[in-house]
Amino acid sequence: MTKKKNRAKNPFVKTVLNVFVQNPHKSYNFRQLAHNLGITDKASKQLVKDILENLTAANEIIELKRGKYKLNPTNIKTIKSSTITGIVDMKQTGKAYIITDELTDDVFIASNNTNRALNGDKVTVRLFPLRKGRKLEGQIIEILTRKKKQFVGIIEVSKKYAFLIPDDTSVPVDIYIPLSNLNGAKNGNKVVAEITDWPEHSKNPFGKITEVLGDPGEHEVEMQSILADFDFPLRFPEKVLKEAENISAEIPKKEISNRRDFRDLFTITIDPEDAKDFDDALSLKKLPNENWEIGVHIADVSYYVKPGSALDKEAFDRGTSIYLVDRVIPMLPEKLSNEVCSLNPNIDKLCFSAVFELDKQTKVLNEWYGPTIINSDHRFNYEEVQKIIDGKEHPHKENIIVFHQLAEKLREIRFKKGAIAFSSQEVKFELDEKGVPISAYIKEQMDSNRLIEDFMLLANKKVAEKIGKKKSNQEAKTFIYRIHDTPNPEKLQTFSEFVNKLGYRLQLNSRKSISASLNQLFQDIKGKGEENMIESIAVRTMSKAEYSINNIGHYGLAFNYYSHFTSPIRRYPDLMVHRLLRLYLTSAPSVNPVEYEEKCKHSSEMERKALSAERASIKYKQAEYLLDKVGQEFNGLISGVSKWGIFVELEGNKCEGMVSLKYMEDDFYYLDEDNYRVMGHQYGKEYKLGDPVRIRVRKIELAKKQMDFELV
Repeated sequence: MTKKKNRAKNPFVKTVLNVFVQNPHKSYNFRQLAHNLGITDKASKQLVKDILENLTAANEIIELKRGKYKLNPTNIKTIKSSTITGIVDMKQTGKAYIITDELTDDVFIASNNTNRALNGDKVTVRLFPLRKGRKLEGQIIEILTRKKKQFVGIIEVSKKYAFLIPDDTSVPVDIYIPLSNLNGAKNGNKVVAEITDWPEHSKNPFGKITEVLGDPGEHEVEMQSILADFDFPLRFPEKVLKEAENISAEIPKKEISNRRDFRDLFTITIDPEDAKDFDDALSLKKLPNENWEIGVHIADVSYYVKPGSALDKEAFDRGTSIYLVDRVIPMLPEKLSNEVCSLNPNIDKLCFSAVFELDKQTKVLNEWYGPTIINSDHRFNYEEVQKIIDGKEHPHKENIIVFHQLAEKLREIRFKKGAIAFSSQEVKFELDEKGVPISAYIKEQMDSNRLIEDFMLLANKKVAEKIGKKKSNQEAKTFIYRIHDTPNPEKLQTFSEFVNKLGYRLQLNSRKSISASLNQLFQDIKGKGEENMIESIAVRTMSKAEYSINNIGHYGLAFNYYSHFTSPIRRYPDLMVHRLLRLYLTSAPSVNPVEYEEKCKHSSEMERKALSAERASIKYKQAEYLLDKVGQEFNGLISGVSKWGIFVELEGNKCEGMVSLKYMEDDFYYLDEDNYRVMGHQYGKEYKLGDPVRIRVRKIELAKKQMDFELV
């Protein structure tokens, strides 16, 4: 167990061991290995040396003679005869790869060996004997769990039978639908189906239509189909809605007496203009000693949603609210998310709060956590607050400026300690009454967004410290952390070489130098052609943040302890954090770690699915926005290169399409992968990442969310 844990913590171990697994009969010294991995900097070379020592100690490799290493022969035998479990990564052609923690490389599965498995399924694989110079290959022998329960697509009906043609290109088969299972679907409808059977010798699974969504291309139909395609429910069950309706918004007097009362303090919410659920509020009070008391008040969802209830089970299953381009699919029914729990202004509301005494340098001198009651004085949106920060007069201006100044200091301290300043750009659409996009634009973060973010970060950090920091003679209690691992050194090295070719430098000597040089890089590229592209590659270079009971800190924020406490209306982990914090404040014993780690895994997975659904809705609307602009010309930046063509992101709306190399007829172009460019064979013309280009919209395939461009 320990060996696997260590390897998982440092993905670079897998990369180093993989060189030996791919070449089991070959030996390497340190220099050959570093060269093979393309490593040149001192820090990474030292890391390789350490990994070689660890792999030797773990008996994964053997040292033939001083400084010369080879795969342990017993590992070759194991690879030849074993079975493994993993997740299917299915390709459009029907072939697949198995992603597994048990081996150092993915396992290739030919299309005739997939044994009715589909993308995302958890499977058992029998490995074929390892042949020299060949990749690991195997055959799926058992499907342990199906990932996808429902499939979205177009129904094609003929006289005797019908087929569902899935929207998802990673599903390489059509689903056979007997006419008795059509459920009212007509030829050409967009529908949802589930698989009922898959006979052993049948090429196609059998299924039934569970929902008819309507005609493809209609706004409502397409938004519903995106949700269904990612296995999100299209509505709340009646039982859940009934339970929500039975919850009273009236607060019992007895409950008020059990809470700290903040109703007389200056309290506000700041949210997007179109927000309907307000789950956080800030209060401000000047103390006699000239310090500030800041209250971070979070909707007390745990008071209303009890463990084991239908509401709680549904919230857990969903894991998170989903933000599509035109709507929010809430984790909780609207009766709770928009009414009972939402911190609407001028109404008494129940909260769970984190209250801090800050000096003028934002050092936390005192902290308090517990149930409260508040009454928000004003509901601000980000634009209003930004205008006040920029100088506009307002009755609450003085307090807003205090919040702003304290938030700036918190931010400054965070970056001094090594936080990375990723800036986020949101694509927004102006839609007509039918949901068709009239315009697409980029919404950037302002100081008003950061104001709220900095206080939420403070609360999340201090709550995690409150429970996570070991007290003397006490074991740390099981808690839910938001963790972010250190980046894979190999990915960092690759990213460093990439930006180096574009004229920028990264220092990889230490954690602080990495974050400092990344922040400098983000400043240097501000407003330049390559800005969006470099930032998106930087994000992909980092590890993914997730939930876990095993705290390893948050690398991107440079926090040793971090949790999610501030959004229980829209994130299930925050609701669990509220319950655990409330429990532990009464000195209750620790909860079952195994149960909560499973809940963390589920929450992380649902978060990833929600993000994918959100991106799919944006991609669809971008394609729809360009649908009536075929033949029109736009300025763009080259955002990617491949052997098929160059990807171009349009200025101002981030719509991304591909210029196929076959349409570039002035020369024969080929991919120069090492230098992130395509080159003309005869005339040497190059198109590289970040270059500005002028394109014409050639073709839009709405169903595939695909945008084809050609160079002007």
